[in-house]
Amino acid sequence: MEPFKRINRDIVYEGAILQFCEDEIITPKGNKVKWDYLKHKGAAAVIPVLDDGRILMVRQWRNAIDRFALEIPAGGKDSVDEPTIQCAARELEEETGYHSDRLEFLQTIVPAIAYSGETIDVYVAFNLEKTKRHLDPDEDIELELFQVEELIQMIVNNEINDSKTVSSILTYYHKYCMK
Repeated sequence: MEPFKRINRDIVYEGAILQFCEDEIITPKGNKVKWDYLKHKGAAAVIPVLDDGRILMVRQWRNAIDRFALEIPAGGKDSVDEPTIQCAARELEEETGYHSDRLEFLQTIVPAIAYSGETIDVYVAFNLEKTKRHLDPDEDIELELFQVEELIQMIVNNEINDSKTVSSILTYYHKYCMK
């Protein structure tokens, strides 16, 4: 396949966590087109697994969908250069009040591949040790515990539909629980 070539990128709007861009592209057939692009510095997420196998989830308000959502803990990198494992460890402690000395890489997801360059590296946290939560001023997070099978049923029932959470729970189950 012939490559597409970006010939220009204009930042149309810059917000707190992303830039909205308009890209000018030359297609392999020579057509000049404009595509929207959301630039994001990246994020990390984590599946916190207690010693008894239960998974610690966060329930928080999501303005974009105008409701609460049940998710794995996650957050944006502080800078483009921040290692995602460092981001995952920080978000784990901030949102749940747990620290882990064993974070294992699970997968990288691209949640909105058609219009955003955001990637989320997902880790699994074992050996959890209770510390203290450090919620951001705009966060109001409830913690909930589930068996992985309960979470899978909630995914099947469309009670969990956050892409990072769906993908990560199913991958975790396949990698760690199907033996």
